[in-house]
Amino acid sequence: MRAELPRVAERAVEAIIVAVPGYADAFQGPMGRKISGAVELTLRGFLQLAAAGGTADAGTPGGPVVEAAYALGRGEARSGRSMDALLAAYRVGARVSWRDMSATAVAAGLGPESTARFAELVFAYIDRLSAASVAGHADELASSGRARERMLERLAQGLLAGSPHAELVEAAQRAEWVPPRTLTVVVLPEARAQGAMVSLDARTLRSPEDVPDVEGMPDLTVLLVPDAEGAARPALLRSLEGREAIVGPDRPWAEAHTSYGRVLRALRLGMRPGERASLDTDARLADLVLRADEDALADLRARVLAPLADVGDSAREKLTETLRSWLLHHGRRDRIAAELFVHPQTVRYRMTQLRQLYGARLEDPATVLELTVALGVAPPPGPAGDDRG
Repeated sequence: MRAELPRVAERAVEAIIVAVPGYADAFQGPMGRKISGAVELTLRGFLQLAAAGGTADAGTPGGPVVEAAYALGRGEARSGRSMDALLAAYRVGARVSWRDMSATAVAAGLGPESTARFAELVFAYIDRLSAASVAGHADELASSGRARERMLERLAQGLLAGSPHAELVEAAQRAEWVPPRTLTVVVLPEARAQGAMVSLDARTLRSPEDVPDVEGMPDLTVLLVPDAEGAARPALLRSLEGREAIVGPDRPWAEAHTSYGRVLRALRLGMRPGERASLDTDARLADLVLRADEDALADLRARVLAPLADVGDSAREKLTETLRSWLLHHGRRDRIAAELFVHPQTVRYRMTQLRQLYGARLEDPATVLELTVALGVAPPPGPAGDDRG
């Protein structure tokens, strides 16, 4: 058998090239000769083990052979190949080697019982080599996967921090992440993030950093979703239903920090998602603008409502809601009445009161603008009679 090993190894390599085309290039030239030599050495190692005893355990390869198989599996992972081709090569090589070596053994007088034990050793040997290569492949993927995950996390951190464009491009290249047209920031409870990732673009990034503490919404995390602009945005919002998500605007990918800033402002202003629907900041732009400076808005509200200061609490509330509706509906009495669930005559009566309190100022464009800004967003709850609340 030892004398036949070079020819057995050669025939095994030829069979592998035919059965596993993916290895055809690898077996050409000097590299092919090295691989053929490695195959022969592996077979020689098997024969040495087989000669040492007659059990399946004796067919278990030793340290150097196992290490070589482990390294081969890692090399396959680094080359971007799955284990399918390598395991197929093991099977083909084992079949051809067993056929040739068993023919030699039988011709030399090896009996049926010994031949059967010999076959058992071959299968034990090839199983151990396959297992070692699978372990190497898995370890390499895990190692490279963790490294890439860390690089993607650093990229997400840079995007949220607004790092320079050149640094972001370099970080994306290191992470092997192809930049999309846009990124949309989504902030949601950490416990719901993994479930949301399932339905999002595979390039979605997740930041390892916690969102700054927001009252009423602890343990938040940040996702950066690629290409969710335009017609794709409704689909994104639907996929986030029931996940208590706050969705920022889409922005060019290197400007994702501005989308993050929008979400943080919405959170700090007390905006919260509903039980079922996500909070779409694009649908709350007026609220965001008007509440950008809460103190200034409160001062403006107090000033423009000063003419109502001497009116009773109940009457002041009714007049204020009527004035707000009058401004938003441009004086259309029927629409105002429908919104307030009152008779149009009631609207006329209240507007008469308001004109008496405000006088000609209700015709002044500057006053109308201030009233519209002050009353355009419903005031936050406050003590009764507190015009600032």
